[in-house]
Amino acid sequence: CLLILFLYTSFILTAAYQLPSPKRLVSSDQPLTTEFYDRTGKLLYRMYEGRNRSLVALDELPKYLIQATIASEDKNFYKNPGVDPIAIIRAAYHNLKDGRQEGASTITQQLIKNSLLTPEKTYTRKIKEIILSLWAGAIYSKNDILQMYFNEAPYGGPAWGIEAASQTYFGKDAKDLNLAQSAFLAGLPASPTQFSPYGTNASLAKMRQVWVLQRMMEEGYITPDQKAHAQVEELNLNPASN
Repeated sequence: CLLILFLYTSFILTAAYQLPSPKRLVSSDQPLTTEFYDRTGKLLYRMYEGRNRSLVALDELPKYLIQATIASEDKNFYKNPGVDPIAIIRAAYHNLKDGRQEGASTITQQLIKNSLLTPEKTYTRKIKEIILSLWAGAIYSKNDILQMYFNEAPYGGPAWGIEAASQTYFGKDAKDLNLAQSAFLAGLPASPTQFSPYGTNASLAKMRQVWVLQRMMEEGYITPDQKAHAQVEELNLNPASN
């Protein structure tokens, strides 16, 4: 009965708000980067228009990257149905009481926003986001959603998706990221422009990385010693490209 009610409600709301189907997530029409290699397998250059984006499978990514993302973006990712009602209520309360904009988006909501909706900040768009996130949570596994998130999240500038981000900032495949690098990249999607290491206040990127490491420690993913070593490790970022 609950399933029938959910499907009926989804149908009515989809018609009312003209929502795109979450099934489009697995057939994204976003263009991919074309890569050119020499005969030895060395990457020569990449060609893309607007978004530098390459796909990667979840099982190829290091556990630290997955843990850093969950700890910083959605600690209850594997427990919630696609939205976090308590976080939404808390954010709404602070927004009304203090006038400050407090986020409450889960990883699923961020995926929906980045892939299916426009970035406009309106209550109507937020309602669409919540409906589609619940819908996506009902038809996809958590690992499917997480993999799609890593391939669609913005990491600053033209770097969309974790593979492009890893190549842009560190010149390496995402599968080879260490703890310090994973925490650094996991912190960027929350505000890619604000936390950009190539921006006017590059220190914010480092502060964000330390905060992500703190969240990982609080969630039991890493030890205090691991946090201490990672936050002082030299990142050796690639220079900003012109």
